[in-house]
Amino acid sequence: MGNCCVTPTGASSSEKKVKGKKKEKKNPFFGDNYAVINESGNVDKLGVLKEPTGRDILAHYDLGRELGRGEFGVTYLCTDINTGEKFACKSISKKKLRTAVDIEDVRREVEIMKHLPAHPNIVSLKASYEDDSAVHIVMELCEGGELFDRIVARGHYTERAAAAVMRTIVEVVQMCHKHGVIHRDLKPENFLFANKKETSALKTIDFGLSVFFKPGERFNEIVGSPYYMAPEVLKRNYGPEVDVWSAGVILYILLCGVPPFWAETEQGVAQAIIRSVIDFKRDPWPRVSDNAKGLVMKMLNPDPKLRLTAQQVLEHPWIQNAKKAPNVPLGETVKARLKQFSVMNKLKKRALRVIAEHLSVEEVAGIKDAFDSMDTGKKGSINLEELRVGLQKLGQHIADADLQILMEAADIDGDGALNYGEFVAISVHIKKMGNDEHLHKAFAFFDRNQSGYIEIEELRESLNDDIDTSSEDVINAIMHDVDTDKDGRISYEEFATMMKAGTDWRKASRQYSRERFNSLSITLRRDGSLQDLLDR
Repeated sequence: MGNCCVTPTGASSSEKKVKGKKKEKKNPFFGDNYAVINESGNVDKLGVLKEPTGRDILAHYDLGRELGRGEFGVTYLCTDINTGEKFACKSISKKKLRTAVDIEDVRREVEIMKHLPAHPNIVSLKASYEDDSAVHIVMELCEGGELFDRIVARGHYTERAAAAVMRTIVEVVQMCHKHGVIHRDLKPENFLFANKKETSALKTIDFGLSVFFKPGERFNEIVGSPYYMAPEVLKRNYGPEVDVWSAGVILYILLCGVPPFWAETEQGVAQAIIRSVIDFKRDPWPRVSDNAKGLVMKMLNPDPKLRLTAQQVLEHPWIQNAKKAPNVPLGETVKARLKQFSVMNKLKKRALRVIAEHLSVEEVAGIKDAFDSMDTGKKGSINLEELRVGLQKLGQHIADADLQILMEAADIDGDGALNYGEFVAISVHIKKMGNDEHLHKAFAFFDRNQSGYIEIEELRESLNDDIDTSSEDVINAIMHDVDTDKDGRISYEEFATMMKAGTDWRKASRQYSRERFNSLSITLRRDGSLQDLLDR
């Protein structure tokens, strides 16, 4: 095992000028901002982890079948060579860590998992490896399925069951906050059961957006998933209270099957969150206890100062007396909604997996040449004017106000110029604004007979690995929701609308989320609706 201590070799990121001259910026993937000394005493570029367990994961583990795929990496079934014990291994390609922010996200995720003490409801970190091409994170394997899938598989579903789940989730939040961590991405998909036993523990699995915090510290990054995002996140001024809000959204969904703040578009979701109007009229709310509704309201208080803390939630009578909560079934409607909500997420995940497989090569192709052509002074950076002229030459005409916002979002160190890593991020974003090529790729995956439509049989076949295909009602429900013109099939336009409605505002890096939200803000400011709400 080599010396794996990461050593920053450049000046601090806060330094912008040295003796009146602009500090030269380097992309972390190609530069010397991060280095690690290997076994031979040589310097390897892009040392991501501070203290990995080792370099050669294959000396200790066999990597088996693929369990999941994201924009940055692939999760594999992982077997300890010596003991035969099964784990999950998330392998993150260094080629996809394009900015210092991406590197820091991966580093921080591992550091947080190391930092948090052992807890029965948090997935444990087994080991971490880093070689020249990838970072490998070996974690506890959770094979019991997602939270909603387990709920709908049961014979009946009650307030008592919802209270037990919520106690577990908030205990995780409390433990994180006690140890100086904000999760920032609590959602049902991030809770898996350890195994298929009825008594299996529910585990929190993803700390990719989590951050360390100190008492009183505030954050401004727009991160998280839209349905679960607190209003103060949209206002760019928040602390640990956001986790209680997200848990409150999950509780609302657990009790009625749909999110409290929902719309067909990202703009609509943002407006609904800021308004924070909670509907307790739809079925089954008239049958839900006042104690449960009262807790939802206190967890979804738009004022974080008045919102309950995790400790206060755990002290609430509905949680304290969870075993005495009503054991009356909430009804088949709630179960059907939960199932549909879960499967729709799986449909999006499958589509996003197809997109991720094509993203890195196709969307980054030619970006280095474009950067070099715009960098007329060969200084390793591009200012606003060079970006504007360069984009016009490439046929991209963006309004000055919008371009300025994009520039500010991408300019991580705030020196008024883009280095190559920052330019990659903004270029990918502009490409996504300019065309829907990535969505066409995903649509083609489902449209297996190339008819130009996704028919119900194609939908069933495409989701074969993700759901119980005998559940025809779920397939029909998806078709009903996505097929807006009711012709019995899904057109590309209907598919694209479904994908863009409620999509995560932060897919793989905080950088991307800032761009996406700023793009959203541009649109919203034009009609003034969200800006008015944000200013209140």
